[in-house]
Amino acid sequence: MKPRISVITLGVDDLERSLKFYKDGLGLPTKGIVGQEFEHGAVAFFDLQSGVKLAIWKRKDIAHDTSINQTPISPTEFTIGHNVGSKEEVDMVMEQARKAGAIITVPAHDTFWGGYSGYFQDPEGHLWEVVWNPAWEFTE
Repeated sequence: MKPRISVITLGVDDLERSLKFYKDGLGLPTKGIVGQEFEHGAVAFFDLQSGVKLAIWKRKDIAHDTSINQTPISPTEFTIGHNVGSKEEVDMVMEQARKAGAIITVPAHDTFWGGYSGYFQDPEGHLWEVVWNPAWEFTE
């Protein structure tokens, strides 16, 4: 398998609320909800970097598509890391998320390993870490 991830799909219960959070609150580019003409098909895609997309799709539709019973939400199953270029940018993104309706679970702080990070939960409970790592450089 080549290390190529192209879409990260988050299961949500309220597609409209999640669309508003990611589009209007965080400013992620999207064409909105597509696939509504198909049973179990309504989904929204957001463009991230280098061709990677974030998708939001109803949990009940994911359960249907995968033939797996829908289970209770567990926000500690995984986190999404959003790396930024400075401590100030961590603070800025955390504040943007808070204003958009996110729950700040851990305020931005200096980490034990020399970085700076904070955690928030989106309206559906998914955990995001906003982090500055002084050892990582990246270009936009």
